Amino acid sequence: MSGASEVRFLLDTARDLLARPRRGDLAGTWPRACALLIRQALEAALDRYWRARGLALHECSARAQWICLAEYERSDPESATALSGTWHALSRACHHHAYELAPTAAELRGWLEVVERWHSRTAG
Repeated sequence: MSGASEVRFLLDTARDLLARPRRGDLAGTWPRACALLIRQALEAALDRYWRARGLALHECSARAQWICLAEYERSDPESATALSGTWHALSRACHHHAYELAPTAAELRGWLEVVERWHSRTAG
């Protein structure tokens, strides 16, 4: 799987998990699993974005890529800011800390929508 199809698969899997949280093996862990799928989709979409432009920024740290995206998305700086914020929120949500609650379904839905909008706009 490559490029846009990988991103679409990850987003569809996250949407399915969000719509029908599983019992059994994923009981209690599905919100973080969903966050991880969304973050992987966002990272794959960002990687595809840089490669499509012939830029080797996919080799840079995520933080550097988000800074650069703000420059490349000058026509829509709010989108770049939302994507960066979404990635940081997803990164926090993917790491379990005993003193933090898992992300809510509403938070996951919001992050998923941000990533889906950008993917739809940049997929071609």
